[in-house]
Amino acid sequence: MKGPPGERTYLIALGSNVRHPRHGSPRRVLAAALQAMEDKSIRVVAAAPAVISRPIGPSQRDYANSVAVVESERAPLRLLEALKAIERRFGRQSQGARWRARVLDLDIVLWGGGMFADKTLTIPHPHFRDRRFVLAPAAAIAGDWRDPVTGLTVRQLFARLTRANRVLR
Repeated sequence: MKGPPGERTYLIALGSNVRHPRHGSPRRVLAAALQAMEDKSIRVVAAAPAVISRPIGPSQRDYANSVAVVESERAPLRLLEALKAIERRFGRQSQGARWRARVLDLDIVLWGGGMFADKTLTIPHPHFRDRRFVLAPAAAIAGDWRDPVTGLTVRQLFARLTRANRVLR
């Protein structure tokens, strides 16, 4: 992504670790989710290749994760509603244990409008700076996007995270 994002631009994290009866493997679920966003007038500008990551929490299945830069006329809460509707269409249930296996997870990570917070949504996503499975694909397609909290680019955040996780010799 070149230049600063506009107020209609969002960075969305996608994750899946359950096969879908129609779409198949988690990687294919992510591809189908991108199409579902397009079908809801959420224009996918760029999508990173999926990466495989270990689960956080009790789930035993690896995740397929990706990120997408999207454009939407929707304000943050309206976009969240549209993303949650897509998750439900894919069979996601909102109740149950946190971090359990799920067919589809869609999160707003960053927004071209900067920061947003209310009881249901916080942008930037509060944990994205610590999640390699978000930062690695985000650095590939939106590396120059700045975190409005730290002022660092996504590429810089990823470098900090990977440098912190190196084994010292």
